[in-house]
Amino acid sequence: MSVSGLAFALHPSMSTAATAADGQSAAIPVAAAVASFYDTWHSHTIWFRNGPNAAAIAQLTAILQRAPFDDFSQGPALAAEVQAAAARANSGKAQDVAEAERVLSSAWVAYVQAIKSPTRGMIYAYPVLKPQGSRADEILLTAAAAPNLAAYLAGVSDVNPIYKQLRDAGYAEAQASGNMTPDPRLLANLNRVRSLPARGRFLLVDSGSSMLTLYQDGQPIDSMKVITGTSELPTPLIASYMYYITYNPYWHAPDHLVRKTIAPNFLHGGMTYLKSHGYHVIEDWSEHPTVIDPTTVDWKGAAAGKVHLKIQQDPGPLNSMGILKFPFANPQDIYLHDTPDHAKFDLANRNLSNGCVRVEDAKRLGRWLMGHDPVSPGSDAELRVQLPGPTPIYLTYITARVKDGKLSYMPDLYGWDRNPPEFAAN
Repeated sequence: MSVSGLAFALHPSMSTAATAADGQSAAIPVAAAVASFYDTWHSHTIWFRNGPNAAAIAQLTAILQRAPFDDFSQGPALAAEVQAAAARANSGKAQDVAEAERVLSSAWVAYVQAIKSPTRGMIYAYPVLKPQGSRADEILLTAAAAPNLAAYLAGVSDVNPIYKQLRDAGYAEAQASGNMTPDPRLLANLNRVRSLPARGRFLLVDSGSSMLTLYQDGQPIDSMKVITGTSELPTPLIASYMYYITYNPYWHAPDHLVRKTIAPNFLHGGMTYLKSHGYHVIEDWSEHPTVIDPTTVDWKGAAAGKVHLKIQQDPGPLNSMGILKFPFANPQDIYLHDTPDHAKFDLANRNLSNGCVRVEDAKRLGRWLMGHDPVSPGSDAELRVQLPGPTPIYLTYITARVKDGKLSYMPDLYGWDRNPPEFAAN
């Protein structure tokens, strides 16, 4: 296929958004972006230095043949074009080599842009947490600088350890069965995990298993159980940074608990119930809200869902947030927190929260974040303590599992294996 033919093949279905340094995007057909790169790069070559790089070309071909399992269905067709172009380049003719160079680079750019696309349904609190390096010139310059091109291609295609394990298990099973159509559930899981880092220090919450895992240098070093959102109020997909922790937090009761629990209990127990639990009716969710006299409130209306009250609980042993809160920026006001109720961590199904995440061992999590045992600086409410540095945190949902090389699937409680989330708990 000629370069113009490849441009047609890649456009518009493989026309992608090339993210500029200023965060703006412009839809540029892959082959056009690659042609522009080589117009500037002139006579340099990535794939044919000192003759064909057979190992890299073979690696690229294998990656593209497997690419439907990266949710890149055009891969096998491009693999055939890569093989044909590379074979023609064996003639040694400058025109054949130049055309093959661009065919291979266009195929690689299209593939990388596909696997570096943002996760559908994920909230990225900071732009830097979106997958980076999807511009054609960035992709090709990085490949050109790789000391071992074949190894570099393999590393990029692996994305991260969780992604690689799931994708490779699915591909191996397909090869063994002869059914090369990827399971949509696998592709949905790969979409959700491809935004995770390949290395570094970060915190991962998986609502599929209701587990929290701590990563150091890209490797899991500790884990604990968590309580995550229900099917009605799922914990959303979020990528953010954690900058501080909060000691002695207030708790703000969600509407449904005010309606179902607090209002009926007040009607039964009156002020004694409110005082024993440290509850206050407040005017708004500001830092220093005005407290409202509970006797002036329509509690029957609140129990019926006709009146919406804002209830705040004082810090203390009964506080639903426990002693520690782990906030991080996100528009849904989702956070991690301690809890006084540890019995639920013994349950197999721990999708029980309103979207926020209760952690099994808040002190252990605080120790990892702080680098030392977390000690409250005082008894005042809402005491913030800065972390030594920003810690990336990822909330995801993994229903695919690999054990002994075999792929299996957990129940899809949130229904996100069928339909990516469009909204999340607030």
